[in-house]
Amino acid sequence: MEEQKLSDLGEFGLINRIKEKVSLYHSESIKGIGDDAAVIDNGQKYTLVSTDLLVEGVHFDLAYVPLAHLGYKAVAVNVSDIAAMNGIPKQITVSIAISSRFGLEAIDELYEGINAACENYKVDLVGGDTSSSRSGLIISVTAVGEVEKDKIAYRHGAGLNDIVCVTGDLGAAYAGLQILEREKQVFLANPEMQPELDNKSYVVGRQLKPEGRTDIVHELYAKGIVPTSMIDISDGLASEILHLSTASGLGFTVFVDNIPIENQTLETSSELNLSPITMVMNGGEDYELLMTISQADFEKIKGIPEITPIGFVTEDKNNVLVLNSGERAQITAQGWNHIKP
Repeated sequence: MEEQKLSDLGEFGLINRIKEKVSLYHSESIKGIGDDAAVIDNGQKYTLVSTDLLVEGVHFDLAYVPLAHLGYKAVAVNVSDIAAMNGIPKQITVSIAISSRFGLEAIDELYEGINAACENYKVDLVGGDTSSSRSGLIISVTAVGEVEKDKIAYRHGAGLNDIVCVTGDLGAAYAGLQILEREKQVFLANPEMQPELDNKSYVVGRQLKPEGRTDIVHELYAKGIVPTSMIDISDGLASEILHLSTASGLGFTVFVDNIPIENQTLETSSELNLSPITMVMNGGEDYELLMTISQADFEKIKGIPEITPIGFVTEDKNNVLVLNSGERAQITAQGWNHIKP
């Protein structure tokens, strides 16, 4: 019998494989592996804990990613996981493994970005670890947050006829990545060529310096809305829809016409001869929030301009994308896979 390869299993298959062999021994451990953050009962509130790893050559390319932007992004993507639980981030730890090719100025630049993110999100850098590396730069950030027990939003919990919503706009980060990769290839072919990024500041910025949507959490609190389910959009809208659908045991119907896409993303997709919907569904790294809300909260949602309804939850388990023509296409996940050959 041929041994199964890690690349065949994929990131989510590996996570499920690990989860199946893990036991929780403490009653305070409310939620372990399988959501955007772990949930721990600290008495009055829930403590949220999330960790993300960024590896050079896998998650970022220092040929076009400034170290300060990378430091900021490392914090933002973890803050995003706390926001996806409807929580507020409080502390982070940062661990780095760094090779000898980096000088002290480079490390200072990296932490300049980390500190800027801490200031923006009002989180405290309270510890971490440092090590040498033989394979480039590796950054691991752990974020700790908290949420009132009656305000927490898990991936499961979507109800029949709930409204499916997203924050911000989608597809921009992937568009920015494609532009950066294109300009890198142009530079490698001719180092005298200057990058053409003047009219791509929005999409490039969404890739290099994304934001965790903690602002939306505060807006939800202010309106008295608790999403029935929620997840951040890190691996493409399709993957995240399937996560919420699987967790809730219900189906999602999403309308292409309703998906918010910024003009520069549309222009870039046309320039690169890529479908904007493909970029949205499979691109990832937007770090917006995908949520479901009850019908009773629909009028309240209208008061938050950054939240857009894009569909609804159905009883069957089919996940469907309704195209402009009215044609219905099955939603499948082809998003970012962190584990590949």
